[in-house]
Amino acid sequence: MTAPIGVLPPIELIHERIWALQEELSAGSGGRARLLAMTKGFGSDAVRAAHNAGVSEIGESYAQELLSKHSEIDDVRVSWHMVGRLQRNKVRRLGGVVSLWQSVDRIELVNELALKVPGGRILVQVDVLDRPRQGGCRPGDVESLVIHAQERGLTVAGLMTVGAEGDLGATEESFATTARLADRLGLPERSMGMTDDRHLAVEHGSTIVRIGRALFGER
Repeated sequence: MTAPIGVLPPIELIHERIWALQEELSAGSGGRARLLAMTKGFGSDAVRAAHNAGVSEIGESYAQELLSKHSEIDDVRVSWHMVGRLQRNKVRRLGGVVSLWQSVDRIELVNELALKVPGGRILVQVDVLDRPRQGGCRPGDVESLVIHAQERGLTVAGLMTVGAEGDLGATEESFATTARLADRLGLPERSMGMTDDRHLAVEHGSTIVRIGRALFGER
């Protein structure tokens, strides 16, 4: 059964929200942080709305949803980010479509990407808070996974992490640890923060802030 598609607010309102958030992120980060529009749960009209407001990077959490929207907007050029946990058997279908693989967290996935998407750009996901269900590798394993990915020919652009809903202390620990790791490894990109914790993410040097609800509303 197909999942229901969320109802979008008026396009003009989406545009206003995007422009306000872009200004907020730029001002808070000195121009370093940019908005990644997360369209999970909404149709391809959400992608068009974001693109028409000047957003060129779109994030999706499910492979099938990403591929479906990509096929529906073949007249619109966007950079797709695969953000959700990824099964190896989805890599071949997504290859050539995804510009940045954000949730790489294990050797087996690195090896599959290296085989099917040579030279692909990735972010290694860090699980600072020991929450395996969210994905990510533990901080002590990050460096070895980064090195392995680089040795396999992938381009490791940076790190990503997820905060703890409703727990600002734990979220700050996650962001701070991930930023320190990225600094130590010389990785420029840090995908940190979503709608509710974006301010904290920007304070800790996020360069990619993943925003869905603040743009499109509840799914």
